[in-house]
Amino acid sequence: MSAKDGYKFEDLSVGMAHETTHTITEEDVVLFAKVSGDHNPIHMDEEFAKKTPFGQRIAHGALTASYISGILGNDLPGPGSIFTHLEMRFRRPVFIGSTVIARAEITEMIERGNRVTLKITCSVDDKVVVGGEAKVMVPSRED
Repeated sequence: MSAKDGYKFEDLSVGMAHETTHTITEEDVVLFAKVSGDHNPIHMDEEFAKKTPFGQRIAHGALTASYISGILGNDLPGPGSIFTHLEMRFRRPVFIGSTVIARAEITEMIERGNRVTLKITCSVDDKVVVGGEAKVMVPSRED
């Protein structure tokens, strides 16, 4: 079984992990603003952003965190899994042009309901910018 087909609950184990890498572009920020409706000038207006403590525009926190959704839906556990819980904290700003490493690691297997708990992180330059926990329902071989 592979992530391409979606892991079954029985194929997973504590410690399994997956990482992806994404460089945040101007286009990403513009498209995310359009899709989300979040046009906060901290993301969209360079002159406004220069006057903030960050000194420049920052990417939407939810854009950065969305890379975790990509891992859970495509890679680990993958297709067929259902997101049931997400708890996260935004720790640092992410600037346009930053390369984000998103990582999800299984920390707990719960047989009742075929649920998996994962530690989730997004990092830039080896510093965690988003951290938290996700819970996912995973199909079993019997489904």
